[in-house]
Amino acid sequence: MSKAFTSEETADQAPIVRPRAPLPDGVPNYVTARGHVLLRAELDALREKPGDLETLVARRAELEARIATAELVTPPVERSDVVRFGANVRVASESGVQRYRIVGVDEADVAHGRIAFLSPLARALLGREVGDAVLLRTPGGEQSLEILALDYDADPDP
Repeated sequence: MSKAFTSEETADQAPIVRPRAPLPDGVPNYVTARGHVLLRAELDALREKPGDLETLVARRAELEARIATAELVTPPVERSDVVRFGANVRVASESGVQRYRIVGVDEADVAHGRIAFLSPLARALLGREVGDAVLLRTPGGEQSLEILALDYDADPDP
């Protein structure tokens, strides 16, 4: 069987990493402190990764551009009752209670509750307060959410 059809990687093959989606024109590249550290760590790791030189150079240029345009957003110093970038938000819906952290696009990881600030869910939550009911419109229909709590503490799931 051809290697193209196997999932084995040898030491001299770099894993295929999906390229990042470009940000829409005019949208800032907001990042949390954690997101900024992760971008830099990924860039450092590229220096030690074996693989096709052309691919690595392109990947490095992409990461350097993301880092150069990154706008670090720090949590509010004083307690805030409004959902903003970097907030941990606990919401209740028909399917139960979920916790989300609103982060930059490079840091988004739905499996760990990190949603990009550009996502429909984040846009529905931004600017709202604890106790607010939010109507989330998705291709699957509408869903009602209630904001139960929010904080700006460190990322609960590093």
